[in-house]
Parts: sequence; structure tokens; C-alpha cells
Amino acid sequence: QVQLAESGGGSVRSGGSLRLSCTVSGFTFADSDMAWYRQIPGSECEMFSSIRTDGTTYDLDDVKGRFTVSQDDAQPKMYLHMNTLKPEDTDVYYCAAIPPQPLFAAACAKLSNDLDAWGPGTLVTVSA
Repeated sequence: QVQLAESGGGSVRSGGSLRLSCTVSGFTFADSDMAWYRQIPGSECEMFSSIRTDGTTYDLDDVKGRFTVSQDDAQPKMYLHMNTLKPEDTDVYYCAAIPPQPLFAAACAKLSNDLDAWGPGTLVTVSA
């Protein structure tokens, strides 16, 4: 019954902007921290932006100041506003609820497939 679905991905030139949305059902933001993930090539599935149940946000340095995560409790939806996009931002972007236990080491695509509280992802392509 827990379902998440991302939308808003697409193609944009370097320096452009996009807004991603994550529609959720089966749980509430009050009960779960949320995060956005993307795949580091040849490495881990990276949690690059998160928002806690108390509204506190955290961003990794490579997106800090460019990406902004937010939630609309009434919808409910989580958003990711992305500005000053760079070609290296090209990736499939996933939204997910953060479990209290650490995630096992796996690619984002596998985590999305295996875990209920993950969306299927939306592709963002940034060209030079």
C-alpha cells in the first residue's frame, strides 16, 4: 500500500532548471524522513538531499545552494527544485522514505525495485 512516484524529469541545457515532484500514498510525512537519491557511476546510490519529519533539510556539498528540497503536507508531495544544472547532474532521480536502519549496499535501481518506499525514478538529462 506504500507507493511513491516521481515526475518532472526531462532534458535541459547546462545552467537550466527543473522541478521534480514525488507523490506519495500509504504513509504520511509526519511519520517518515524523506530523501532524494541518484546513482554515482561505479559507486554507491547517493542520498544527496533529505528532509526530516521536523522540517530540517540536509544537502551534500555538490548540490548545496543549487537544489532545494521541500514538502507539501496537504497534497502530499515532496519537491526538488534544481537550479544551475550541470551535465554531471544527469541521472535517474529517485525519491524514498528513509528507514531507521542503514540501506544495504546496492545500485539505486535495485533499491527501487526491491524496496516498497521507493519510486521508480525519473530521468534528468543535462546537456552542455
